[in-house]
Amino acid sequence: MRRAAPGKQSVAATGAASGALALGGAAAPMPVQQPKEKSKLELGDDKGVAEGGNTFEAYKANAFTETAKDNLSTFAADVDTASYSMARRYLQQGQLPPTQAVRVEEFVNYFKYRYTPPEDGAFTVHLEGAPSPFNARRQFVRVGVQGKVVSRSQRKPAHLVFLVDTSGSMASSDKLPLAIESIKVAVKNLNENDTVALVTYAGSTRDVLPPTPATDVKKIHAALDTLVAGGGTAMGSGMETAYKHAVKKAAAGVVSRVVVLTDGDANIGPNLSPKAMLASVQKYVSEGVTLTTVGFGMGNYHDSLMEQLADKGNGNSFYVDSMKEARKVFETQLTGTLEVIAKDVKFQVEFNPKAVSRYRLMGYENRDIADKDFRDDKVDAGEIGAGHTVTALYEVELTGEEKELATVRIRAKAPNGTEAKEQAFPLTRANLKPSMEAASTDFRFAVAVAATADILRAAPAAEGWSLATTQKLAEGAVAGDSDRTEFVRLIGQARALTTASARGN
Repeated sequence: MRRAAPGKQSVAATGAASGALALGGAAAPMPVQQPKEKSKLELGDDKGVAEGGNTFEAYKANAFTETAKDNLSTFAADVDTASYSMARRYLQQGQLPPTQAVRVEEFVNYFKYRYTPPEDGAFTVHLEGAPSPFNARRQFVRVGVQGKVVSRSQRKPAHLVFLVDTSGSMASSDKLPLAIESIKVAVKNLNENDTVALVTYAGSTRDVLPPTPATDVKKIHAALDTLVAGGGTAMGSGMETAYKHAVKKAAAGVVSRVVVLTDGDANIGPNLSPKAMLASVQKYVSEGVTLTTVGFGMGNYHDSLMEQLADKGNGNSFYVDSMKEARKVFETQLTGTLEVIAKDVKFQVEFNPKAVSRYRLMGYENRDIADKDFRDDKVDAGEIGAGHTVTALYEVELTGEEKELATVRIRAKAPNGTEAKEQAFPLTRANLKPSMEAASTDFRFAVAVAATADILRAAPAAEGWSLATTQKLAEGAVAGDSDRTEFVRLIGQARALTTASARGN
């Protein structure tokens, strides 16, 4: 589908929501923000300057594509979730999230889906479709991937280097204190074969804790409890130091990962941009070190920086707004999925022009890959960790009576491999349910989430769609899950805020 890079620009959301979440997850008053230096970010090939406020990168939503003109849709796997938890925080604090902060795939992949795990191989693929509740001429189609599950006792030894931002902007309770507690949660879930190192950066970089057995909890906690916030933010220097630690442990039989915890405000020192920072440590990335970015706080949060660092560092991007989210990220998503089971994972859906007249991929604009690069194994793509699920949704318009709708191809390398293997899965009319009500609970919920995200980001293709419809659809697919129940409440808050905005309140 990709002919050229999607349109994008760096956007500063100066109308940031006020308020912070306390460690227990309840709302608390936002600490007064100290005056901030001008932050200069070089995002990809574009440059953005933000005077305070939160900074996001705006991507143009995918439009419908005529299948007869271009029947290939190609993108990289993505299991980031930062966009959803950031949007949730805006809504809980009485504001609609900025449209550019909403990434559909990160909303959808925030939630658990009950896909059957593979009996053999790295992953299974689950295909399903059903008529759209918004437009009688369209269908929603889901491509769901489930990675193989590796138990905590079976996974490879992990060597984690926590790189913690201790600059002055991290002083509020929803930043450094929450970051420290998050690391303690992670340590609690590590094994006796795992190690933890701790590096901090502010005006300068400091080695706080050398690689230490994860079982030495007392020593690790003591090091964490010494951390205080103050000074500028030399993120680039800290990244290089952290990677140097991580690469010493990198090997085929281990997991070596840098975990950055920050508000993303890089305002002094060398290597400010994602491009410059990653260039300085690229040799470490190629040796197998992965990167996780975890964002905290609001008011000067640079979402665009965090997302790009994670993408370029072969890892994931999360955002933590409460102790509840810290436990979700650091118990389940980080320590539970440390082991990469497939890397450079690419998806390509080849639609049959005789069966599908038009299609639209919902989200993944920032994971777009040129069709010609699908089989170019030198082109970087996404990673899937043990137990990860990846879900993508299409909106399609059918034509004719052809049974074969599309072929879904997935191409991926083994964790330490250089050549990718390819699998193909047919999508047929047999995968389509006669009604949305007849579809699986997971399918209905995924559609509700994706459609809500499209409405919140004002995607042109979602014009006329209703949050009332997505809320009803989500309500019928909660299935006793607390995260899904919370999502239904968030749609209600979004509806109220949308109504108030329309009235000019």
